[in-house]
Amino acid sequence: MSRKISQSEIDQHLKKFTGEQLETLQHLCETIRSIVPHAQETISYGMPAFEIDGKVVAGFNGFKNHCSYFPHSGSVLEELEDFPEWCEVSKGTLKFPIGKKLPKSLVQKLISVRRKQIAEKQNGRSSVKPKK
Repeated sequence: MSRKISQSEIDQHLKKFTGEQLETLQHLCETIRSIVPHAQETISYGMPAFEIDGKVVAGFNGFKNHCSYFPHSGSVLEELEDFPEWCEVSKGTLKFPIGKKLPKSLVQKLISVRRKQIAEKQNGRSSVKPKK
């Protein structure tokens, strides 16, 4: 599902966008790079993603009317609260308006929860709550 790419390929992917959307996505990309500078940049499900030890910990893309952050886990977003009011949260996607920038503190929390889930799964434990 993912293939390793160079940083310039993510930058090349971003060239599909213009104006405020390009600025929004570049800001998110740089934020993720600053949080996990050692992450391998990949393309996963056709969009830029960041992988650590073979596991995707963050991804993003732009769409016609919004931008999206993808934690690559259906349970990351439900573990967090206090999203900006302009975000739309669903099971595996955090949608936000073009021109709005996700706070670095939020992106850090999202990546931290995802990395914790991966570590717990590798250690035979899971913080994911079973569905009722």
